Formats: sequence, structure tokens, C-alpha cells
Amino acid sequence: MGEAVHRYDETMPLEYRTEENRLNILGFWIFLGAEVVLFATLFATYLVLFQRTGSGPTAQELFQVKDVLIETLLLLTSSFTCGLAIFEMRRGRLAGLLAWLLVTLLLGIGFITFEVREFIHYVHEGATMQTSAFLSSFFVLVGTHGAHVSLGIGWMIFIIIQLLQRGLTVKTARKVFIVSLYWHFLDVVWIFIFTLVYLLGMVV
Repeated sequence: MGEAVHRYDETMPLEYRTEENRLNILGFWIFLGAEVVLFATLFATYLVLFQRTGSGPTAQELFQVKDVLIETLLLLTSSFTCGLAIFEMRRGRLAGLLAWLLVTLLLGIGFITFEVREFIHYVHEGATMQTSAFLSSFFVLVGTHGAHVSLGIGWMIFIIIQLLQRGLTVKTARKVFIVSLYWHFLDVVWIFIFTLVYLLGMVV
């Protein structure tokens, strides 16, 4: 069993060359399945409550198209640069991998910066979690996504440090690939947030 786990297959991409890596990647896909359930629950809660504004502002009154579009552009671009990082990794180019991971990291930090500014603006407008059921569900959904992005930023920094220390190996390649799966997942979630929260809120 131990030999099977550590067997090396040079015909596969670097991150898939050992059975241990393949099992770890499969395990992470299962974890993402649990994350889908989490966000599906938060989306369902938001869609039930988003018109229950009480005496607080409505989504139309609150949301600003410009800020949301900037956040969307930053995060979706970061998904593209993350894909370029994986492309460089599979070509065995450490410098290119690090460069695109750094760009992805900076775009992610930019996204979080704009999201924090957005939340601060809402609070200054008197829109807090205590104002209405709509705002409670909004802050929990979007804030949970933001917390995941922040975790991804910290995780990516840790992996960049490991790449600088250890270089591109089977193990570091697996870690890069798994964090890229996580990052792409967050981008997909944001597309749903952009559509079901912001666009729907500005129309309805």
C-alpha cells in the first residue's frame, strides 16, 4: 500500500504524479462539495429574506454599480492569472509560476480592499446587520465569501514562501494546484453573488 501511494508516474502532470497527490486532490474536491452546500444554504437564506428590508434601505438604494463592477473585474481577472500560474507550473517554470501567483495575490488583495470599503460605506449609511433581515443575510453571505477570499490570500502567501524555499516539487505542485481549485471555486461563487445579490437587487 505504501509503495502504491508513493509510486511516481512521469506521464501525468506534476501535481498528479503520485497516488498520494491524487488522493489529496480528490479529497479537496470532496471538501469543495461541502463548501457548495454551505454557500447554497446562504444563497437560499438571502433569496428568502432580501425583500424584508423593514425600515432600512433596499438593495436598489444601497448597491453601487461602479464598486461592484470593480470587485468583479478584480476577482475574475485573478482567476485568469491563477490559471496562467498553473500553466507555468506545468511547463516547469518556477519564475513564471511565482510571478502569476503574485499577480493573483495582488488582485485578491485589491478585491478585499474594495469589499471592505463597500461594507464601511454601508455602515456609514446606517445599513448594518441589525437594520433588517435583508442586510443580515447580505452581510453573512458576502462576508463569508470575503472571509474565504482572505483565507485564500493567506494560503497563497504561505505557498509562495514554500516555493521560494523548496522550489517546484511534486508536493509544492500539489499545494499550488489545490489552492488554485479553491480560488476558482471562490470566483464561481462570486459570479452567483454578482448575479443573485447585486444584479437582482438593482432590478427588483
